[in-house]
Amino acid sequence: QVQLVESGGGLVQPGGSLRLSCAASGSIFRINAMGWYRQAPGKQRELVAAIISGGSTNYADSVEGRFTISRDNAKKMVYLQMNNLKPEDTAVYYCNAPAGVLYSWGQGTQVTVSS
Repeated sequence: QVQLVESGGGLVQPGGSLRLSCAASGSIFRINAMGWYRQAPGKQRELVAAIISGGSTNYADSVEGRFTISRDNAKKMVYLQMNNLKPEDTAVYYCNAPAGVLYSWGQGTQVTVSS
């Protein structure tokens, strides 16, 4: 079993920044590939950023150039640095495998971008 715990969300004004953290524990030796998803009210959950085993990263067009995903294998942590936030970034953010078999979902962390 792998447990994922997201944190770092909050209320921020448009143009602001937040850094989300995802802590992995349980039956996971290292983080080979992980992604950040988000789900806005009334919308489907979408993958917005992913980091794979070689360190390559991919981003959804909507966040490209503003979000940066990174990981610390020693700490089993994955991060999402979000800059220049927009109201449309408002959502609950989750971490999980970017493809294939998913882990159990964590509780997510709420990000609200509003003036």
